[in-house]
Amino acid sequence: MIEIKDIYKTFGENEVLKGISAEFKPGKNNLIIGGSGSGKTTLLKCIVGLHEPTKGQVFFDGENFTDMNFEQRVPVRKHIGMLFQNSALFDSMTVEQNIIFPLNLFTDMSKSEKLDRANFCLKRVNLEGKNKLFPAELSGGMKKRVGIARAISMEPKYLFVDEPNSGLDPQTSLVIDDLINEITQEYNTTTIIVTHDMNSVMGIGDHIIFLYQGKKWWEGSNKEIAHTENKELNDFVFASKFTQAAREKL
Repeated sequence: MIEIKDIYKTFGENEVLKGISAEFKPGKNNLIIGGSGSGKTTLLKCIVGLHEPTKGQVFFDGENFTDMNFEQRVPVRKHIGMLFQNSALFDSMTVEQNIIFPLNLFTDMSKSEKLDRANFCLKRVNLEGKNKLFPAELSGGMKKRVGIARAISMEPKYLFVDEPNSGLDPQTSLVIDDLINEITQEYNTTTIIVTHDMNSVMGIGDHIIFLYQGKKWWEGSNKEIAHTENKELNDFVFASKFTQAAREKL
């Protein structure tokens, strides 16, 4: 479980996050949503340690991550997997080399063990036999799946995903959502996803936090979001392509 308590983040005079507290439980798709500038990506970066909160604390399974120094954070980071918005694959590396990269950094596995792990992860994301391809030879959806394979190569307890469906067509987006959902449940991962894709919200949103002007404005599930009377959340939801008919089905 990941817990955040009273998180503030200020850049100069700009207060981006204003006292956000929440719990993110394992085996659940925890989604952070909100409009542009609401602070969702900043919050994700504060949780994972890419930004230091101006105030507040982050706990990983009860351990105070915020108060740790760099060396103390290493054991926690070994259990973190990340899928970035643009997949962040190394263009000069093959698919196989990209997946093995974190294993080289954080494990003492033998070469054959690393290869076995890479093959397992590729099979898990339905990309068997694509080991020797380079990112330039992959479609956008395939790149995302390689990114997921790399993210799970360390068997993470915590999975952070930033806009997984950005730039993808609706059908491929559903494939990525289903894959993230399956992995979350299969490994009982604490998964935190930043997204603006309402298909993802309604499809896999076990636990949703809606940010508005840097504050936690609403919290609930995808079933509850369909019937909320929160004006700002409704404005955000129905600014998307969702129709009233889709809402009434839930």
